[in-house]
Order: sequence, then C-alpha cells, then structure tokens
Amino acid sequence: MNTTLNALKAKLLENPEVKAAYDALEPEYAIARELIAARSRAGLTQAQLAERMHTTQSTIARLESGKSMPSLRTLARYAEATGSRAVIRLEARSSWQSQQSPSGAPPPDRALTTNTMGACGWIVRSLARVGASG
Repeated sequence: MNTTLNALKAKLLENPEVKAAYDALEPEYAIARELIAARSRAGLTQAQLAERMHTTQSTIARLESGKSMPSLRTLARYAEATGSRAVIRLEARSSWQSQQSPSGAPPPDRALTTNTMGACGWIVRSLARVGASG
C-alpha cells in the first residue's frame, strides 16, 4: 500500500463502527492469506491447483478472494493438493479473550477465531507443510 492509502485506512479505522466492521472481516481474509501462502509454497498457479483439485481456476480464485468461507472438506482438499495439512482447533474463549483488541477482534495469532460461535472459537491455525513441526 502506498502512504496515501495507508493514511486513508488509518483515518477510516479511527471510527469505532468502521473498525468493528473491518475486524469482523478478518477471519475470511486470514483464511484467504493462508490458502494463497500454501499455493505459493507449493509453486502452483491457480490453474494448476484447480487441476489437482478437479475444479476450475475461477473456483480457486473465489476461495482465495476471502469473500466466502470454505468448507472443512474444501480446506482438506486444498491442503492435500498443495502438499500441506489443515490444522483446526477449538479453543476456549478465555484463552484468547484477554488478548483481543478494544474492538473485540481476536489477536493476530488467533485471527481465524470467530466471535460468533459461543464459548469456543473456530480456529484454522494454518495450512502447514506436511511433515513440518508444530
């Protein structure tokens, strides 16, 4: 981002309602970033990944856009096709709640925790390389 865009973003995020809406989108975009990172690590184009998943390039683009939440089955297929593994955890709210920002968003390392699931949050920790420690 250039300086002007950064300044505009900072100014807009000073508004608590805008900040809350922005933070609410973080789970979808965090998943998108993880998907793109896994594909990138695998050295695949969207078209190559689509072929491995027996789907279309436009489906991969939609998954990576962050505008929709993929199913667990789709995450598993994506991970398999990129030589990764999907790691999913349910974590008690109390273990991350005190780390939230003033707007109520989870901390960055808990970015995929959704605040809408009651006492526990759904966390997709990462699409880590198969065989990686962690």
